[in-house]
Amino acid sequence: MTADNAVERPVRPEDLASERVDFRFKGLPPQAEGLTFGELADRRLNLFTDGFTTPVLALSADRLEHNLALMETYTERHGLAFAPHGKTSMAPQLFQQQIDRGAWGITLAVPHQVRVARQFGIERIFVANEIVDAAALRWLAAEMDRDAAFRFACYVDSVRGVELMDAALSGAGATRPVDVVVELGAGDGARTGIRTEAECARVADAVAATSTLRLVGVAGYEGEVPDADGERVRAWLRRLVALAADFDAAGRFAALDEIVISAGGSAWFDAVADVFAEIPELSAPVLKLLRSGAYVSHDDGHYRHLTPFNRVPEEGALEPAFRLWAQVVSRPTPEQAFTNAGKRDAAYDLDLPEAQVVRDGRTGELRDATGVSVTGLSDQHGWVRTEGGAGLEVGDWIGMGLSHPCTSFDKWQVIPVAEVDGTVTGYIRTFF
Repeated sequence: MTADNAVERPVRPEDLASERVDFRFKGLPPQAEGLTFGELADRRLNLFTDGFTTPVLALSADRLEHNLALMETYTERHGLAFAPHGKTSMAPQLFQQQIDRGAWGITLAVPHQVRVARQFGIERIFVANEIVDAAALRWLAAEMDRDAAFRFACYVDSVRGVELMDAALSGAGATRPVDVVVELGAGDGARTGIRTEAECARVADAVAATSTLRLVGVAGYEGEVPDADGERVRAWLRRLVALAADFDAAGRFAALDEIVISAGGSAWFDAVADVFAEIPELSAPVLKLLRSGAYVSHDDGHYRHLTPFNRVPEEGALEPAFRLWAQVVSRPTPEQAFTNAGKRDAAYDLDLPEAQVVRDGRTGELRDATGVSVTGLSDQHGWVRTEGGAGLEVGDWIGMGLSHPCTSFDKWQVIPVAEVDGTVTGYIRTFF
């Protein structure tokens, strides 16, 4: 990006194919040094036999495609606009695939992520956070002035935050107001967001008193509802809808041609669909914006148990698309083994990796990881317990499912996309 904030031409996701492979990208074949990613993809190397080094994280081509298609049809069926949370992957190639499948735009969390998305030409961005960093707001003002087609919105959740935003944008000479939505907190003990409707109104009044901000709706995150269950989540979502209706009745949205009501993590989007179907007629059409993001890769732990599709099976089912491959590098006792994948490689904030398959280091044959379990992670080692006739040897590969996509993508700058037989058809580049 140039010093004056201008981007002559956004980088296209397909331009990443011209980037060259080098030492920065773990897991890739050493002999691929100097090739472009496009050239490497054209070679259709095999993940197991063509020089990839362990540990290596792979994304299932078939399951990725399945998950993208499923959420596309789900949001269409329920009349929802979709801005999937891109901070899960920070992968512009995936952003583009989601937009190509009808996504309204991309949700992000912090200014750096917005800069990445803008560098790759994303035209609609929703930031599920309040931005009070003056330097970031100066950049945003210049970016909005530079590109009249750029649509941006973010949370506000305090009068002080509104004051800081207004001061920074005024100081930057912003010529376009920044769209904001009042964030309703999900309850006492929840994360961010305003706790009461009266305080929401105070923040809305503070926005109305500025010339640099424009109130366009309300939003929040139902995944933070304390002791969440279907009843509590739907009750909070109805509060959110009622807040929008009250704001509209008070004339706060009088100048708008569209009102934004947004919610939706990856655990309760069925509740969002149900309650958003109840939104009454307001003074302008409503953009019912769902923000679920973890569905792209899904997982073998946290979200596997929480997915709304478990509650409504007729809607379909997401499929876990990640598999982390590591090698056994030590077998000190019959009950214990160690792999070469640890905290640097695997998500571990919610659940440990799940041993699923073993690839025999001698024959290349695959078998179920019966009697094999991951019990802990060090920086660069996985602690493995073996039981019964696990038959695990040094040199064997263990394929593991991962929990929580949000902390899986960020450990890998490049992720091979592989077919069932191990043929690698592409490479996903991340930018954390």
